[in-house]
Amino acid sequence: MFEQAFRNIDDVLRKEAGCTTELDYTEQTSWLLFLKYLDALEQEKATEAALAGKTYTPILDKPYRWGAWAAPKTKAGELDHNKCLVGDDLRDFVNQKLFPHLHGFKQKATGPNTIEYKIGEIFGEIKNKIQSGYNLRDIIEHIDELRFQSQKEKHELSHLYEAKIRNMGNAGRNGGEYYTPRPLIRAIVQVAKPRIGDRIYDGAVGSAGFLCEAFEYLKSRPNLNTKDLKTLQERTFYGKEKKSLAYVIAIMNMILHGIEAPNILHVNTLSENLADIQEKDRVEVIMANPPFGGKERPEVQQNFPIRTGETASYFSSTSSRCSRPRGAAAWSSRTPSCRTPTTPPSACANFSWKAATSIPCSTVPAAPSRARE
Repeated sequence: MFEQAFRNIDDVLRKEAGCTTELDYTEQTSWLLFLKYLDALEQEKATEAALAGKTYTPILDKPYRWGAWAAPKTKAGELDHNKCLVGDDLRDFVNQKLFPHLHGFKQKATGPNTIEYKIGEIFGEIKNKIQSGYNLRDIIEHIDELRFQSQKEKHELSHLYEAKIRNMGNAGRNGGEYYTPRPLIRAIVQVAKPRIGDRIYDGAVGSAGFLCEAFEYLKSRPNLNTKDLKTLQERTFYGKEKKSLAYVIAIMNMILHGIEAPNILHVNTLSENLADIQEKDRVEVIMANPPFGGKERPEVQQNFPIRTGETASYFSSTSSRCSRPRGAAAWSSRTPSCRTPTTPPSACANFSWKAATSIPCSTVPAAPSRARE
């Protein structure tokens, strides 16, 4: 239904001087897609409030809503070309007014898990790279064709967005930072067996593939009630991401999969001292594809008792510390063993890119009430 719109967007971006790679294409598509989604969310909440006899206060002021600056419509529902910004006027509005206004939401937000905070964080981290206001106008009109009303539409959009992430992952040397093969993720989720009520955490969230797949896995469980669905939305999926682009992609990917305000923080997981991780910070399920061969500054390395040049080792240490007794920890590895200079084999499941093996928890104290299947 929407596949042609995505192709058209990429065709326009290939003509754009400010966008040269698949990473640029995904980034620029993401912020526009996010604003289109936000407009649909606002309309949905306004309708719900009206049906309940209540008044809904929109998140965005009128000049910054999608229907005002991006796609104003006539009474017949057609695009009003007389009111549309185009060319330099459109580019200057986006760069000089829209982005600064949206970035300001971070200061106004009541907490990091609100949609307002996500708006401010996203538009403080990325920039509009579409230099031609005419190209931007063409892309906006293709984005405006997309719909978020039904589950079928959201499902298709999520698959198309995943395809963009996959293309980005295959595009070059750095693309793999954002994409883990989905069959591998599904295998890890099926072995970890998360349950309703578990908190699921990824400290190297990337494009949020593990969290999205875990959401699909839990959403398909039989006999879910309203309380279960609320738990999945608000108190199940958590992640941290260091890179700005990956953070934006993770937020958008989770939104398209049906999680309205993802609990993803834009921080470096390794910047937290192991000794500062408390019982309240520990979770039932950890799934991740930690970066291999990365480097960290000396002040970050000081957070760990043993220094090493391999960032995956630090992630293993952090995962062990964050896991609850008898929890499940699973991650992809370049080797079949999870042994590292800083971590004993305490993960419940460890995965190689070529094979999957299950390793019993041997160093975590037993807690029968949380025993897993």
